[in-house]
Amino acid sequence: MKTIDIKGLADSEIDEKLKESRTELFNLRFQLATGQLDNPHRIATVKKQIARLHTELRSREIAAAKSQAQ
Repeated sequence: MKTIDIKGLADSEIDEKLKESRTELFNLRFQLATGQLDNPHRIATVKKQIARLHTELRSREIAAAKSQAQ
């Protein structure tokens, strides 16, 4: 999921995507530990997706705080 796609989502949708990504990361780590992981690069991809989601949520928090301050 690209940053441009994330910016178009509502806060609740971002929270849902974050929850799904964390679950996927857990499952990928479990597969890695048991030796069943086919694509190890997927772990890094999911981590980056989680970081992008967190970044967008934080930027929205900052923008909301700025608008309240003014």
